[in-house]
Amino acid sequence: MIVTQLITSFFASAGFGVLFNAPKKSLIQCGLVGMFGWIVYYILSERGMDIVPATIFAAMLVAVLSHLCARYYKMPIIIFNVSGIIPLVPGGIAYNAMRSFVQNDYNTAVQLSAQVMLLAGGIALGLMFSEVVNQIVKKIESMERE
Repeated sequence: MIVTQLITSFFASAGFGVLFNAPKKSLIQCGLVGMFGWIVYYILSERGMDIVPATIFAAMLVAVLSHLCARYYKMPIIIFNVSGIIPLVPGGIAYNAMRSFVQNDYNTAVQLSAQVMLLAGGIALGLMFSEVVNQIVKKIESMERE
């Protein structure tokens, strides 16, 4: 089961790299960033963690790996961030929320919509927190050089 998760998340991330016109030489790294982010989410949620904190931790890992790939491969970080975050996007839940609205099941629709908002906020929070940590590390490194 976990091998299926690894393969699927890799190809989803690399595939979105193709859709977003990422350079061909970065597609494997895009796939790996997304795969590692998804596996963290999957393992944490399977071990009983709520999906919102699991999403935050996975998004933080995606952002950290994106920073590392951007530095190492000398490419913009957005290439790795966008492709890597795709497996964490709650598209299925958003679809079910809209479907519930159409079917006049408003209680379920509102619950699912709230969950989508929390997950989207968790993705944003994870990416933001990682960027703040990166800026702090850069500042500390520059202070040590002086």
